[in-house]
Amino acid sequence: METTAPDTRALALSSPATHPPFRTAAVLGAGTMGAQIAAHLANAGLDVHLLDIAGDDDPNAVVKKGLKQAQNAKPAAFFTDDVADRIYTGNFDDDFARIADADWIIEAVVERMDIKRDVHARIEAHAAADAVISTNTSGLPIHEIAEGRSEDFKQRFLGTHFFNPPRYLKLLELVPTPATDRAVVERVAQFGRLHLGKGIVVANDVPYFIGNRIGVYAQLQAIRYFTEGAYTIEEIDTLTGKLVGHPKSATFRTADVVGLDVLADVTTNLHEKAVDDEKRDAFQVPELLQRLVDEGRLGAKTGAGFYKKENGEIKSIDPKSFTYTGADEQELNLDAIWSAGGVEARLQALYEDDGRAGQFFRETTLDLIGYSARRLGEITDNPADVDRAIRWGFGWELGPFEMWDVLGFETVRDGLAAHDIETPDWVDTMASSGQTAFYKTTESKRHVYVPSDGGYVPDPTPADELTLDPIKAEPSNELWHNDEAALLDIGDGVALFEFRSKANSLGRAVMEGLQEAIAKVEHDPNLRGLVVGNEGKNFSVGANLGEMATAAQQGQFDQIGQYIAGFQETIQRVRYASKPVVVATHQKALGGGCEMAMACPHPVAAAETYIGLVELGVGLIPAGTGTMRMAAWAHQRTPSDHASDIQATLRSYFETIAMAEVAESAPQAIQKGFLPEHTRVVMNADRRLHVAKQEVLRLSEEGYLPPPVQNKVKVLGEKTLAAFKVALRQYREGNYISAYDEFLATKLGYVLTGGDLSAPQEVHEDYLIELEREVFLSLLGEEKTQARVEHILKHNKPLRN
Repeated sequence: METTAPDTRALALSSPATHPPFRTAAVLGAGTMGAQIAAHLANAGLDVHLLDIAGDDDPNAVVKKGLKQAQNAKPAAFFTDDVADRIYTGNFDDDFARIADADWIIEAVVERMDIKRDVHARIEAHAAADAVISTNTSGLPIHEIAEGRSEDFKQRFLGTHFFNPPRYLKLLELVPTPATDRAVVERVAQFGRLHLGKGIVVANDVPYFIGNRIGVYAQLQAIRYFTEGAYTIEEIDTLTGKLVGHPKSATFRTADVVGLDVLADVTTNLHEKAVDDEKRDAFQVPELLQRLVDEGRLGAKTGAGFYKKENGEIKSIDPKSFTYTGADEQELNLDAIWSAGGVEARLQALYEDDGRAGQFFRETTLDLIGYSARRLGEITDNPADVDRAIRWGFGWELGPFEMWDVLGFETVRDGLAAHDIETPDWVDTMASSGQTAFYKTTESKRHVYVPSDGGYVPDPTPADELTLDPIKAEPSNELWHNDEAALLDIGDGVALFEFRSKANSLGRAVMEGLQEAIAKVEHDPNLRGLVVGNEGKNFSVGANLGEMATAAQQGQFDQIGQYIAGFQETIQRVRYASKPVVVATHQKALGGGCEMAMACPHPVAAAETYIGLVELGVGLIPAGTGTMRMAAWAHQRTPSDHASDIQATLRSYFETIAMAEVAESAPQAIQKGFLPEHTRVVMNADRRLHVAKQEVLRLSEEGYLPPPVQNKVKVLGEKTLAAFKVALRQYREGNYISAYDEFLATKLGYVLTGGDLSAPQEVHEDYLIELEREVFLSLLGEEKTQARVEHILKHNKPLRN
């Protein structure tokens, strides 16, 4: 085994994995991080032993509390409620020996070196001889934690720094020591990427590694522009939020969510440990932050921090009075910046802006870029790893070196000099060699400039990630397009239909384009099937309500009827195409987007798919075959053919649609009935298009045959509808729903139970499709539905009228 620091730049991370997956894990420490790491391991299908110190009266009181908090976490830590059944609780006194059953042991106890060392001494005494052992720490030196342990222990020991919350933040920093076996690093990296959905960055064993070292520096830098009186909290959160490609929580709301005590502790530790950092003084806790912590105003968990909600109004801290006040009117003049275009254009416009907004952006961005440049060689050699850590750990669209490229190499270099910001010698070396960008693409392969190598090195996309930009860069790969969609050749005889509409909405051009794309694939002997997917923020937010609202206001109901019929026909083509069509969802798949996935015989879904039939929220019912499909599935998924048994399943679907519920994960979508049980769930969303392509090839190889038409769907008639009406009346009398909600849900139930049928009866799916279309059109003519549609289009929030 290796005893020198392993070269991890060429870790084999793509599938198929070259190391066995973990099946059982032990997480030691049931605090916020430990419990949520355990939850996500359970999401991945592992059995997890979650242990903590023994309580006084109940030995498992501490671990039970931690698990309960994870179960109640918002956003949810578990994919589904029953995932928690895979977690086995215990305590250090009675159950420590159980870690012998684990093939991955993660220590996540309090951030104190002495306690961590004691725990690892106990781990060494009980762990299996081949178990991988890691510590989840945000900043303690990894090699120091392993001091006193055997060489065998050190060879299978490393740091695994998850970001909070572990389910949602993509970054997993791996921190090997010089003694860590490369195979151990690679095994954890492969498992983390393939089965936990993580983006893997290997960091040097230095204070706070990569993500926090750069990200916390940026956060403290922004906070000081408030504490020194130049900008308000609201202005800084505007200038460090979505405007510049950062999360909407920006600086101060993020601090409140993380916890001001946590931020203060990280800052204090960084100041203590980063002794060789020329900007060490930047890691001193601002006086305002320390006072908030001292007074117990710790952010969201205490109801007050930098922000506080009072009488329904969000107020911010006044540093002079230390009370909370309403926001003053901002004087940033950002209209031109917002109208510049995408994030890259907005950054360029901000840099050139001569107002207060431009001054803030230039000063903070140049300072951060300079600091990041000076950290190369310490935290990592690779600028791409800095950018990935910031994007995956802090949710920025662009990391520091990517921003440098966007703003222009020489522009930033001149700005650094003008602001007297120190730059390392390699910046001049890079400039003198004529290199003016950190990233370049040659022959569809990306390279990054690494100063320690004195030039560009490959920065390839993993082989099992299918990205569309390189494909679209070659004109011959575009087989067809219109204004809102395109058909791309993604290789190996597989095509991909990409939405290009606003928010990936399913308007007329998209749906007509999908019909044409399926026809092209069916009639081209060189094409084996079709993937429907995209790389947008969301898979699809549903049908284009704006088109329908305009037509309804003009009384063009015949045209709307034709559009809905065409929409239904397109969804049915997805299901019954003669070659496999695989729909690959991610993030939001709502309304028509959900119906498209429901219709797909073999869907692929990123684990973080939030899917649902939300039409009742805008005064309509699902009419892209979604209502029909739920009625059919209620029959198919009920073990017996008895009406009473079918009714129980149908009622759960009825309630789900009537309440416009959205599944919070792909596994939960399967439970709620939006996706079939055989859905291919992909933990790493970056792999979903690759997996979908492989699914097309698999189906083609097997000799694809579309599913049979559902010609005997058992619907239950007026007796079941009457039962639904009784339940709705109870909800109405309890003021849980409005009178119009009751009216809409009754219309939904009417279709689900088969319309005007006096008794259970078997019907063809086309009967239900026509029924859902008729009801949809009738509802579109209702004034209250039109008001709901208008409200959602104007305010992006549902109206309850």
